[in-house]
Amino acid sequence: MKDETRLIHSGRDAAAHIGAVNVPVYRASTILHQTVEALEGNTQAYGYGRRGTPTTRGLEASICELEGGARTALTPSGLAACNAALMAVLSAGDHLLMADSVYSPTRTFCDLQLKRYGIATSYYPATIDAEGFAALIRAETRAVFLESPGSGTFEVQDIPGIAAAAHARGLSVIVDNTWATPLFCKPLTLGADISVNAATKYIVGHADALLGTITAKESHVEPMMDFHGRFGLTVSGDEAYLGQRGLRTMAIRLARHQETALKLARWFQARPEVARVLYPALPDDPGHALWRRDFSGASGLFGVELKPASKAAVAAMLDNYKLFGMGWSWGGFESLAVTTKIHRSQPGYRPAGPLLRFHAGLEDADDLIADLAAGFDRLNAVN
Repeated sequence: MKDETRLIHSGRDAAAHIGAVNVPVYRASTILHQTVEALEGNTQAYGYGRRGTPTTRGLEASICELEGGARTALTPSGLAACNAALMAVLSAGDHLLMADSVYSPTRTFCDLQLKRYGIATSYYPATIDAEGFAALIRAETRAVFLESPGSGTFEVQDIPGIAAAAHARGLSVIVDNTWATPLFCKPLTLGADISVNAATKYIVGHADALLGTITAKESHVEPMMDFHGRFGLTVSGDEAYLGQRGLRTMAIRLARHQETALKLARWFQARPEVARVLYPALPDDPGHALWRRDFSGASGLFGVELKPASKAAVAAMLDNYKLFGMGWSWGGFESLAVTTKIHRSQPGYRPAGPLLRFHAGLEDADDLIADLAAGFDRLNAVN
């Protein structure tokens, strides 16, 4: 089956749930056992709500099939998924290699929490090649964490090349795949051992639930599930149901997000106020060749570097949009625009002017362009 069909049919069992199209919401903590044998032998399919319900396992099955993995676990947020994946493969005394362009809260977790646990983190340039990456591996290096495209600056990494170099030295490979989702990129097929997603974004798709997913190859299922269970990571039936509901329409929504984002990105490229548009789907983007090789589509999130402008001018531009809201997420049906601060310690892209991040929602593209044009009028009036 094509992925678009899997999105509709995976993780469902109508016969087991009175014919309901989607698995209904199960809210459960205590699960009753009928016999001592079942209680002590853990022989039931469900033994305690923290360990899963039909709602959570239905969504896990859908994501796992889409990712091409051996097992998926849900977490309360995308950040929880990133951090749990790291903790599942690292121990005190280990060394982690991490792309310099990762999601800032993941970076903070490494710099503060992992450091407290005796785990060292080194950052490498997001555009490094496999040979350069291999040279950074130490005797105590145990894992590499990639995010492609990079958070805020959208560098595309050579996942297969880095994964091959990592595996040659026995490292675990983790990829944050939130931007593309497992519909547009399959990290496990490209060589990763674990793929994580902030399902809050495109999988939920409606800006109304927090959710994360971790999917592992067979070799990494045991450490992933051990950590997940011991840390009590759990998701309510309500959140899992919202993820399940969003998943069914994700292919249609992502196609529209991509179509609109491309139109907006090209429009931005023609504006005199813009220095650069950061979007791998654009043919002149530095990561375009890798994107074409490893991805089957692009999402609605991209960056825009403005030519030098005052803070007041940028505020006038953003504060008065009619259709673009300001908020620290993306992936929902709504369009968003925020200022972006990048946290980097390695050589790489540094914007000369203000850097903005846009999410193209599901509104009419021409209406969005009109809103953006009015914003530039306000910027120019102040700048």
